[in-house]
Amino acid sequence: MPQPGSSPPNRPVLVKDRIRDRDHAGALTPAERQLTSVLLRDYPVAGLNTVTKLAEAAGVSTPTVIRLARKLGFDGFPELQDALRREVSEQIKQPILKGDCWPAARGDSPAFRTFATAVFENLNHTIERLDPGSFDAVAALLADPGVSVRMAGGRITRSNADYFFNHLQIIRAAVMLLPPPVNVWPQYLLDMGPHTALILFDIRRYEGELMKLAELAHGQGSRIVLFTDQWGSPISALADHVFNAAVEVPSSWDSTLAINLIVEALIAEVQSRLGDEALARIERLEDLFSSTRIFRRQG
Repeated sequence: MPQPGSSPPNRPVLVKDRIRDRDHAGALTPAERQLTSVLLRDYPVAGLNTVTKLAEAAGVSTPTVIRLARKLGFDGFPELQDALRREVSEQIKQPILKGDCWPAARGDSPAFRTFATAVFENLNHTIERLDPGSFDAVAALLADPGVSVRMAGGRITRSNADYFFNHLQIIRAAVMLLPPPVNVWPQYLLDMGPHTALILFDIRRYEGELMKLAELAHGQGSRIVLFTDQWGSPISALADHVFNAAVEVPSSWDSTLAINLIVEALIAEVQSRLGDEALARIERLEDLFSSTRIFRRQG
């Protein structure tokens, strides 16, 4: 495959480097430049859509997408997407998951290093299993102002649901964390339907109350997004989107750090998609804090 001259030695050739190299060489048609503009605007995520959706977003034909992939040196569009998925994985892995990131001279306790190594491995496995298409679809769902969001977690994962709620309700409206006790949940099910997204957190040992909530919400047409462990909560069978995170560590407790990695990435992406709307809500919140003088130090 062609190698752009600007690529540093030993670094894999990035798709965006191939695009710029062909563009500078004048090898792209106007339709292909229109397509590459869309690809680079939301790189590399835009290229992870189906060939049809990418073509529609760029206002070109599907053969144009396929021709561009071949012009960039790939056998076809699936091979181009494989290259983009590898780039996404490598971007997330840098630098914390590289083996050489741990300073050799550090004097950490063996217990801390063992635990931290297990967490790094969890993050690595979680990233490798993450489906970019699902991530993008959930971000779009949560950025849709026509969708009401409800969240719930279990005995351990309620803190993850609370964390997600605290951030999401600042940048968009119609977000609710279902409160304990579970016997009040039916009143929150009253308004759930096709325009509701139910976000659930359920890791081993899986909780029957969350399963029942999922069954009832699913029966009312709600879309379900599940954050679970590598083995998968039974709710997976009902969920529209499932994020499997590795949680096992040398402890009596599972670690939910990998779950929060996905949560924080979603928060960032949803805010990016909401743009000025999210920023306006944040500014309004700051104004409310200022006007009420809540949390200010008293002299």
